[in-house]
Amino acid sequence: MPGSHASSARRLTASVVFTTYNQPEWLHKVLLGFATQTRSDFELIVADDGSGPETRAVVESMRGSLRVEVQHLWQADEGFRKCAILNKALCAARAPYVIVTDGDCIPRADFVDTHLRHRAPGRFLSGGYFKLSMSLSRAIAPADITSGRCFELAWLRAHGLPSDLRSRTRLGMGRFGAAVLDRVMQARTTWNGHNASGWMKDLRAVNGFDERMGYGGEDVELGERLQRIGVTGKRIRYRAPVLHLDHPRAYDQPEVRAINEAIRARGRDEQSIWTPHGIEKREA
Repeated sequence: MPGSHASSARRLTASVVFTTYNQPEWLHKVLLGFATQTRSDFELIVADDGSGPETRAVVESMRGSLRVEVQHLWQADEGFRKCAILNKALCAARAPYVIVTDGDCIPRADFVDTHLRHRAPGRFLSGGYFKLSMSLSRAIAPADITSGRCFELAWLRAHGLPSDLRSRTRLGMGRFGAAVLDRVMQARTTWNGHNASGWMKDLRAVNGFDERMGYGGEDVELGERLQRIGVTGKRIRYRAPVLHLDHPRAYDQPEVRAINEAIRARGRDEQSIWTPHGIEKREA
């Protein structure tokens, strides 16, 4: 993009961060989703937890299709270290507002705009996702993303999505209906790794993600610390959906979840707000 790095940074309203690991086909679909966004005053940070060269090739091939600057941050593959690469991404981010999602979640064209329209001081935003089957995940072609039709219930049902209440409420309510559901539904308002956003100053105030944590509640734990400093969640679950592409989860291990729950339980008991295992490393 033209202009200096500093002047470009001043124009940025948001830094969009998403993690990826050896899913180049899904990554391509997600990047296409960001290429269709209705606004371009954001940067994109691909937080790569140790992928092979195929992932870098996808990022490089997509640069010309994106109207925004892209940073590709990579760390060596030493197991599931999502929190570590997310903290690196927070350090690299140049905007005052951060939107976090995943490299297996296709954003709708109004995804960034919805997060930015609803941001507010002292709040973080809690978005939602719609899980797809593997067959439906594979059926989504580039043209289905760029046209936006993969978010339409008629298209999804034509490609195998069951007709049920869940699909109608998640994707078929329209903008007004989605806003009503976000106000009246009783689902917990948590920081969701697939779809959440907040102010950089607030994320820094709690020292980012706790790098001791593996898969299972590591994103929610960040939100719990934010709430302890008075930053409360606001639900945009139905107004800002993403399509979650299916994939295996070999990293989902009961023993890791138990460790994570113990960390969260101790945080609740001590009402901790700042992790010494985050962006800044300190002795506990």
